[in-house]
Amino acid sequence: MSTVYTGARVFTAGEPAWADAVAVVGDRIAHVGTEADAREAAGAGAEVVELDGGVVLPGFVDGHAHLLMSGAAELRANLHGARDLPEIARRLRAWADEHPDAPRVLGQGWSFSAVPGGVPTRQLLDAIVPDRPAYLDAADYHSAWVNTAALRELGVTAGTPDPVGGSIVRDATGEATGHLVETAFHELVWPFLAGVATDTDRNAHLAAAMSAYSGCGVTGAVDMALDGAALAAMARAERAGGSTVRIAAHWLVSRSGSPADHLAQVAEAAALAERYRSAWLRVTGVKLIVDGVIDGCTAALSEPYANGANADPIWDLEALAPVVAAADAAGLQVALHAIGDKAIRIALDALEHVAEVNGPRPRRHRIEHLEYTDPADIPRLARLGVTASMQPVHADPAIQDNWRAMLGDSRVERGYPWPEFTDAGAPLAFGTDTPTAHYHPLRNMYVAATRRSAIDPALPPNVPRYALPLADAIRHATADAAWSCVAADQGRLEAGLLADLVVLDRDPFTEGPQALLDAQILRTVVGGRTVGGSQSVTEILL
Repeated sequence: MSTVYTGARVFTAGEPAWADAVAVVGDRIAHVGTEADAREAAGAGAEVVELDGGVVLPGFVDGHAHLLMSGAAELRANLHGARDLPEIARRLRAWADEHPDAPRVLGQGWSFSAVPGGVPTRQLLDAIVPDRPAYLDAADYHSAWVNTAALRELGVTAGTPDPVGGSIVRDATGEATGHLVETAFHELVWPFLAGVATDTDRNAHLAAAMSAYSGCGVTGAVDMALDGAALAAMARAERAGGSTVRIAAHWLVSRSGSPADHLAQVAEAAALAERYRSAWLRVTGVKLIVDGVIDGCTAALSEPYANGANADPIWDLEALAPVVAAADAAGLQVALHAIGDKAIRIALDALEHVAEVNGPRPRRHRIEHLEYTDPADIPRLARLGVTASMQPVHADPAIQDNWRAMLGDSRVERGYPWPEFTDAGAPLAFGTDTPTAHYHPLRNMYVAATRRSAIDPALPPNVPRYALPLADAIRHATADAAWSCVAADQGRLEAGLLADLVVLDRDPFTEGPQALLDAQILRTVVGGRTVGGSQSVTEILL
């Protein structure tokens, strides 16, 4: 089977940057160039798809995502954008009424600014959901808000100890308030909900995520914080021929307090990397969460937050360095979640240690998020060849008020400094961190190219000097994101590479970035097969 796509400008994300047509034979690109040459390369009898304007782009590669969580979020009460407690209550009650037989009320996306005093309590949630356990994931997925019934089924009491790197927030009497932070969320709530979920549930979550991606032009993703249940669901989808997104996955290594256990988790990831290495599903590395988030004052900073508080890292250098060195020695990629400048420095120190103890070798290690970075550390990424993996949608002005208030000083003017990394020579890959932010790549590109809000474009831009040329932004979300996960045959439109592409009905390069918010995805093509399309950003966001 062969196809020629013509009648639209083709942005290759490579060299040369522009072409007139693409020829696809089987699952590969046969030619990118003139229409005449593309027709010749496709051969007699090829289907010719006349696009009537618009633009063809490489399929987007979401450089940092959580696929099953994103799919699950599609099926839960959506609390994103809820501005106050009454709005949260309205949405939760509506979901509960629509799911009367659900054993639990599940929601995601609440923000601290919507909760009275920024303090979520079980009593507030009990008043909304009194009859069954309720679990609400925060928008940043670094804490959970639960009611009394949920605490009861989790077995959390006044005597339950805080896990390493997290906290069960307590009131003056020592009782749990219903706010579970960092590893208290990750090690108490996640395993419990995973334990009560069925394979059917997980299959549905993955299918929902892949369907959402296929509708908006995402053909590949780097899945972070993979566990056994998620991996099994992905493997089932591949065996059934239902995969429409190419997945490169990072196994989560949890901070247990035991060095031997940490190394055992790395060994498990190495074994999985040998087993899973197909075109649709690869286990490429490990993920470690070095700190928390600025919004919740759990990111580790060199200087305190505006309220005088600070946070210790989840992984200190002494514990982190041997784990990273073991992963590197096993040939695994290392992805280190580090948001605050202190955590970023710890991550870089660990990666520097790796280069010293393991010697020269090909490496593509990564640091995830890097929301506030000390300028002195940016050249270190370039020197070590470390990818800055960042998410433009996190810089959307509509969700920045609390982030800026928590820092409260000149640091807010250096948030998310994407050009500083590339100017220093460091690789930069873009993703969305879905479901902490919306998965639509055009929304991501709009924020990257304008520093304006895709939620409310009328808002002033967030540190506009950090805006990127649109072509650069798209390269970071296609070619560079593919490079960052060692996907050599993805991310560009070039003869011999996989035929993964997306067709937009308009050209934001000529119309301007605002067209990204109005564009319709005419089709998403993966391996030469059309898997989705005909969705606009506006339709998806409603």
